[in-house]
Amino acid sequence: MKPEQPEGLRAALRVIDVLEELGAEYHVGGSYASSVHGIPRQTRDIDLVVNLRADRAAAFAARLSEEFYIDESGVEEAIREKRGFNLVHFNSGFKVDIFIRGEEPYDLEEFSRHRAEIIQVEPERRIMIKSPEDTLLRKLQWFRKGGEVSDRQWEDILGIAHTQGDRLDVAYLEHWAAQLGVEDLLRKALGNI
Repeated sequence: MKPEQPEGLRAALRVIDVLEELGAEYHVGGSYASSVHGIPRQTRDIDLVVNLRADRAAAFAARLSEEFYIDESGVEEAIREKRGFNLVHFNSGFKVDIFIRGEEPYDLEEFSRHRAEIIQVEPERRIMIKSPEDTLLRKLQWFRKGGEVSDRQWEDILGIAHTQGDRLDVAYLEHWAAQLGVEDLLRKALGNI
């Protein structure tokens, strides 16, 4: 008998299933990705970066509206403006934060590097997850934008650095950290491993 999935994970997988059905590329980021690449921690939401076309917004909303609070017009507006929106699962209160993929060089590079990770063994289930390096870089950006005061963000950053260690592509990290204005934070994080 296989163990029951937590309701939040089932909710997230339902959204991912719909994205895959619609042919929309995505990857998981945020705390879920940092838990995969670093030190696991509990979270009540999941972040998805999505390349969802405007002509698929209505179908996306319609397929999820019975299980989630979702505002179709808000989805369409978010796609047009390249910003985020969220869905809330009615039964569990679990939140799925959707970020529309940007078009800057780093957004495109990051999206090209995601990879399928096994999150369930029986039956096997794979989902696309942001690379360890890109998870680390985005966490560094969020830490900087938040005034460099979030202990939780910094713990996630150090968790990835310690867990991945010498498997990290340091040249890639240094290149993009300079472009993103977080090279000093990267040096500090890597200096702690």
